[in-house]
Amino acid sequence: MKLAKMYPFLKNDILMIEQSLNDTIQADHPVLREASTQLLQAGGKRIRPIFVLLAGKFGHYDIERMKYVAVALELIHTASLVHDDVIDDAELRRGQPTIKAKWDNRIAMYTGDYIFARALEYLSNLANPKAHQILSETIVELCVGEIEQIKDKYEFQQQLRTYLRRIQRKTALLIAASCRLGAVAADATPEVERALYWYGYYVGMSYQIIDDVLDFTSTEAKLGKPAGSDLMQGNITLPVLYAMDHDPSLYREELYKLETHTPTKQEMDRIIQRIKATGAIDYSLTISDKYLDKALIAAKSLPSQKERQTLINIAKYIGKRKS
Repeated sequence: MKLAKMYPFLKNDILMIEQSLNDTIQADHPVLREASTQLLQAGGKRIRPIFVLLAGKFGHYDIERMKYVAVALELIHTASLVHDDVIDDAELRRGQPTIKAKWDNRIAMYTGDYIFARALEYLSNLANPKAHQILSETIVELCVGEIEQIKDKYEFQQQLRTYLRRIQRKTALLIAASCRLGAVAADATPEVERALYWYGYYVGMSYQIIDDVLDFTSTEAKLGKPAGSDLMQGNITLPVLYAMDHDPSLYREELYKLETHTPTKQEMDRIIQRIKATGAIDYSLTISDKYLDKALIAAKSLPSQKERQTLINIAKYIGKRKS
């Protein structure tokens, strides 16, 4: 089942979110307008707005209030991708040229900053200080995660907890905030807010681990970028950490070259096969499943209604996704 088929009852509200996203990023300056519009039109699962809307269903749901949160969170996520592409020197995202590739790093950075600013401006329509505080704290952690990723580039000796802390800040906390802020905007009970936060946190951890696995198991057509791109850019992920523990010669024979040498496709294919041969993929999927199990426990503590089952279905989908 495709993700969008899991929540047909949200169709009209999602269309409203999509229109609001497009309206919000329109800029007077033609380059900012074109660059921002290109990003949104490139697509994406819109998983963060979906979590906001589903979470809101456990309280007093008002699409006008939910819209302010959903749009802001998706814009913050989008802005972080623009900055990511500059940091990683990425040429492609979702199969399309990145903003930094189409223009340059300065345009990309200012576009990301512009989208961030529009997100905060849009959320200001929601008169709820708690929501603003949660989002501000989340953005701080997101920025720390980005700095940590820069610091840890090509750091092959890092420990597992360093990796887990980094993906927590880069991915899990924003998804957790999406679920929590949906509850806050709908004035849900503290118990519901707490359960939704932990559901989002554990789903977010699993989501990023699956992303890191797909970098080695998926195809360029599905990824929208070459397989192994994360590793080529110096991002050391869970499969790589496991592989180095179980193939001690992998670093000294292959990985150490990556910091100064861009591998050919044949060289990257060889590295990927060596990583797979260690059982790193199965191990990483097992860790992902452990986070998913915790997400399901959190979801099952929510009130019994169709949105709870939808959250459960989404978690299971994320655990099995191929792109």
